[in-house]
Amino acid sequence: MPAEALVQWHIEDGVGHIVLNRPAAANALNSAAGRALADAIDQASRADIGAVLLSSTGRQFCAGGDIGEFVERQADLDRLVRAMLDPLHPAIHTLATLPVPVVSAVHGPVGGAGIALALCADIVLAAPAMKLRGGYSAIGLSPDLGASYYLARRAGAARAKLILMTNRAIAAEECLRWGLVDELHEAEALPGAARALALQLARGATGSLGGIKRLCDGALQHGLRTHLQLEREALLRCAVSADGREGINAFMAKRPPVFNDPRLPTAGDAQSTHQETP
Repeated sequence: MPAEALVQWHIEDGVGHIVLNRPAAANALNSAAGRALADAIDQASRADIGAVLLSSTGRQFCAGGDIGEFVERQADLDRLVRAMLDPLHPAIHTLATLPVPVVSAVHGPVGGAGIALALCADIVLAAPAMKLRGGYSAIGLSPDLGASYYLARRAGAARAKLILMTNRAIAAEECLRWGLVDELHEAEALPGAARALALQLARGATGSLGGIKRLCDGALQHGLRTHLQLEREALLRCAVSADGREGINAFMAKRPPVFNDPRLPTAGDAQSTHQETP
């Protein structure tokens, strides 16, 4: 993969890898990096994959928006914000609602819009060097890319307000206690642990994992009666699927299952492996 790509995209063993690659700028999102990220997510949405792994290069995971570009564009900052958010907000929604698991590996500090990138994943792994800081209110701005949404969903509205209003840096251990991240791994072990988890999920039953994702994400949006109906419909879909039959037969035969259902509904549009977002 070209080292200069702002966001790297490739597929390996059924896992789609999205790698933020602006290490000299703390992986902050300027206009070009934002477009590259949106394009990488679009490719992930059309690829024949079983999971997505989001990571980054350099010391920091993602510092958020590129404040330097904000300063340069003060005269038309509203136009810049619109130009960045118009593609990025739909892209974040696409990433978060993919019908396959998304894993993030947060190896270092994260702030601003980077919070949304890290926490929109289904499973968030982090290293001890990770710390989280809102940053928005310190420069008179409000959250974007879903940062407030994912903080509130994972830690509750009260703690989300504490984080975003005070800009207090929240250390990795506290992020774990608050439910902002799901597991901590030593720095040298994090990449391997994240890849292993993504690979495990990619080899799983797509219909089962996608159903679990939809059911858990929507559990607080409706009452029990509706949720039970949704569970019924999801289970019936799995029961008639090839993966469902394979899972049951493998269990009875006391052998590992081999799941082969298509990874995404639009697998025919899959891109070739090892592609770059410029």
